[in-house]
Amino acid sequence: MNKYNELKFNIPTLKGISAKTTEEHLKLYAGYVKNLNDTLDGKQDIRRLGFEYNGMRNHEVYFSSLEDGAQAISADSPLSAQIAKDFGSFDTWLTSFKALALTRGIGWAMLYWDRKDKCLLNAWVEEQHLGQLQDCALILALDMWEHSYVADYQPSGKKNYVEDFFLNLNWSKVEGNFSNATK
Repeated sequence: MNKYNELKFNIPTLKGISAKTTEEHLKLYAGYVKNLNDTLDGKQDIRRLGFEYNGMRNHEVYFSSLEDGAQAISADSPLSAQIAKDFGSFDTWLTSFKALALTRGIGWAMLYWDRKDKCLLNAWVEEQHLGQLQDCALILALDMWEHSYVADYQPSGKKNYVEDFFLNLNWSKVEGNFSNATK
């Protein structure tokens, strides 16, 4: 049976998101990896597979996008061009994505690449084992569960967390996800 390994991430000091929150968040990610392996070994109910697997993968995309320090999106990158094509402009997409992230409740704000129709899609995923988009590659994941922001921002600071996430984002990692998805 395949075993999944916990990835290590090079996450610098982040604006607004404390080292303690990041440390605790990484422990949660490690739990997804452990629980996935336990599920595959028959130690947990197989019905947990989708929740544990998607929790692991979503967090890998989230944490990798925060690695190595903030970097702006390249204005002439293929991802930037695709965002402009699919949403009209980068600013229009960003406004839409941030509004999506502020959806009431918990979940994930996601940017996917639809492999079949060759376009980008924003999606809100409430329950990670139920809401992932079939045959779409995850390009950007913004964790909007309370564990990712409440300790630093309080429940009323959700909007500030979203703003800081984008200030901390390493767009070269996101562009890499897009490049891999479109090969």
